[in-house]
Amino acid sequence: MILRLNINTQSNKIFFSKITNYNKFHFMDTLRLNLALAKSGVASRRKCDELIFAGRVTVNGKVADNPGIRVSETDRIAVNGRSVRVKKTQYYFLLNKPKGYVCSAKPANGQNSVLTLFKDVRERLFTVGRLDKETTGLILVTNDGDFANRVMHPSFGIQKEYLAKVWQEITDVHLKTLMEGIEMEGVLLKPVRVTKVRKGTLKITVMEGKKREVREMVAHAGLDLFDLKRIRIGGLHLGTLSEGVYRNLTESEKNSLFGTKQQRLKGQE
Repeated sequence: MILRLNINTQSNKIFFSKITNYNKFHFMDTLRLNLALAKSGVASRRKCDELIFAGRVTVNGKVADNPGIRVSETDRIAVNGRSVRVKKTQYYFLLNKPKGYVCSAKPANGQNSVLTLFKDVRERLFTVGRLDKETTGLILVTNDGDFANRVMHPSFGIQKEYLAKVWQEITDVHLKTLMEGIEMEGVLLKPVRVTKVRKGTLKITVMEGKKREVREMVAHAGLDLFDLKRIRIGGLHLGTLSEGVYRNLTESEKNSLFGTKQQRLKGQE
């Protein structure tokens, strides 16, 4: 199901349609403790193991030192004394982020958060990674911390593809400079591929997805960017989804992000 939002660009207001149904992924009756913590957004599964082994997790008032014990939503779980609620329902959305929105849950200075677009979802949601305020396009939104950590972890090799529009006509020199990459925070970052689509339009595929990485690459090549849109994450494509509209991920789409290396590469071609 596609959830449509009509954007009035003149008044810059979002009018929400009534959401009648959600595609929900339900927990089993019980989960391993480490997975329950990860899905609740505490930390990655490995970090949750460390918290458990360090004696910093309690279940029903008793220290739990085994990541494999089974817990349910009725159990009282705490990490460092702070209560953690086991979520029964998980949400996985693909949003075409509008320009002018930020990905922070608590934006400063009156900025609009993309999470305000999900008024009919009562669970606490968060974005998987971020897009800056002026960048539009595909971003995943969920309440599953384990899913988010896995999508962002480098070991899964999930590519991100952007459509970049510049004022100049793109030359072979520009393409060569882009492929050479840039140094950010002491690390050399190179794109997976760069393709000229039209005289002023590029497709740039990266693996890391560092903050403003693509913008810095384009500027380093001597090009003036005026529009940037993310169009793909792994095998998930933005397609014809309108700006300000989101839809549910299917179970097969969700699972496709974490297949074998060969399956992931095929889906990202």
